[in-house]
Amino acid sequence: MKKIDMHAHFFPRIKREEAARLDAAAAPWLRIDGDGETGQIMQGDKPFRPVYRTLWDPSLRMEELDRHGIDMQVVCATPVMFGYRYGGRAAADWAARMNDLALEHCAYNPKRLKAMAQVPLQDLDLACAEASRAMAAGHIGVQIGNHLGPLDLDDDHLVAFLRHCGENRIPVLVHPWDMMTDGRMKRWMMPWLVAMPAETQLSILSLILSGAFERLPASLKLCFAHGGGSFAFLLGRAENAWHCRDIVRESSPHPPSHYLDRFYVDSAVFDPRALSLLVDTLGDRRVMLGSDHPFPLGEQHIGKLVAEHTGLDDAARARILAGNALDFFGLDE
Repeated sequence: MKKIDMHAHFFPRIKREEAARLDAAAAPWLRIDGDGETGQIMQGDKPFRPVYRTLWDPSLRMEELDRHGIDMQVVCATPVMFGYRYGGRAAADWAARMNDLALEHCAYNPKRLKAMAQVPLQDLDLACAEASRAMAAGHIGVQIGNHLGPLDLDDDHLVAFLRHCGENRIPVLVHPWDMMTDGRMKRWMMPWLVAMPAETQLSILSLILSGAFERLPASLKLCFAHGGGSFAFLLGRAENAWHCRDIVRESSPHPPSHYLDRFYVDSAVFDPRALSLLVDTLGDRRVMLGSDHPFPLGEQHIGKLVAEHTGLDDAARARILAGNALDFFGLDE
């Protein structure tokens, strides 16, 4: 059965000197260890995340995809690469450079490796221009962070970008990043375990309860990473609130469940019960295989959760493993 992993990451061999042209103190670069097998994503002098060779070496990536039985993988920027803190022009130049490097990564095997672009989201015109340029250059979609500083996805600026993508048939993956915390979640990777799912739920509900989906074209292909975060589990809470409190429904003409056909999620939930809830909530046509490969918090055997799930029939399994991604990205079989 065909398998397409639509949520994976890469980080190119960016040296410190190139990153310093954007920001010597904090722009991300890759420090590769002496053995060439491991390394560290750096921000200036500060280590950000330990990584290994698959993140930058497509030859090893292909070996791992073969081992996992993956026919195609879609890679996108590690979110630390976004560059949203910088001026629009500088961020646009950085995004274009990262996007070109993503295509170079995928050129190793262009039939099995595809790329989603990053954009300078802080500047609407430049973001739209780079999204369109990247698609023309060979990308199959764009990845954006789930917020822009204090601006959630319902902000007019971000809705306008999503509208551009919908009108121009540019698929969008929304990825949580820069997670909310006031310092209380300081150990045990709590921002990743608690705030990251909350960020994604916040994004989905922001689009629903603000009425933004009413202003966005139905042609928009929108996917939320990590199974939509905590959205499916807490949908009942939001639904009850919409029916019981007018302050919740003041901008949304329909309850949250009305909008379940307006977005997709990936399957990176790591538990068969969670996948069952996801499919029960959104339907098997709205879930796509996604692994978060090659990070330790990703699915360690890509596709195993879906492939071995006893609650899915063969047709549903085929859609989640590949069919939905083919439709989402407009790819041929």
